[in-house]
Amino acid sequence: MTARKQRRVKAIADDVIKYGADVIDSEGHKSCAKYIQHGDTSVQDHTISVACVCLKITKILHLKKFDRYDLVRGALLHDYFLYDWHIYDPERGHGHGFKHASIAAKNAAEDFSVTPLMAEMIKKHMWPLNLALPLHREAYILILADKVCSLRETFGKPYYYMVLNEIKGKA
Repeated sequence: MTARKQRRVKAIADDVIKYGADVIDSEGHKSCAKYIQHGDTSVQDHTISVACVCLKITKILHLKKFDRYDLVRGALLHDYFLYDWHIYDPERGHGHGFKHASIAAKNAAEDFSVTPLMAEMIKKHMWPLNLALPLHREAYILILADKVCSLRETFGKPYYYMVLNEIKGKA
C-alpha cells in the first residue's frame, strides 16, 4: 500500500473511531463478533467495514454536505440485530433480509441515542427489500456501502480488513 493510500485509510479509520468508539466498545456491539454475517466475516467486522466504506464513498463523490456523525453511527448500528441469523428461530420466523433492519433499529434505540437520521438509515438499509425509499443521502450511501461490503465479504475478505483490529483496539 502506498504512503498516500495509508494516510487515506488511516484518516477514515480515525473518523470511525472519533464518531463511533463508544458503539464499537459497547458490550452489544462486541457481542456481534460471535455472529457471522457473510462468508467468514463477523457482524462486528462487517459493520465497521461498512462505516469505513461509507466515508470512502463520500470522498470518492466529493460530498461535503452530509452528517458524518450519523453516517458513521448509522453504519455501525445498521445490523445491530443481535442474533445468529443462520439459526432458525420460530419467534422470528423466516425472512431475515426483510425483518432485521427494523429489529436492528429497535435494538439500537434501546442501547444508544439514535437520531431520526440514524433510525432512517438503519431501517432502510436493505432497500429495495424494504420498499420505502430513503429520504436522505446518508441512507443511500449506507445502502451502497453495505452492498459493496457484502459482496466483498461473500467472495473474499472484509473491505477494510487492514484496519479492523486497529479500530477495535482503539475504540
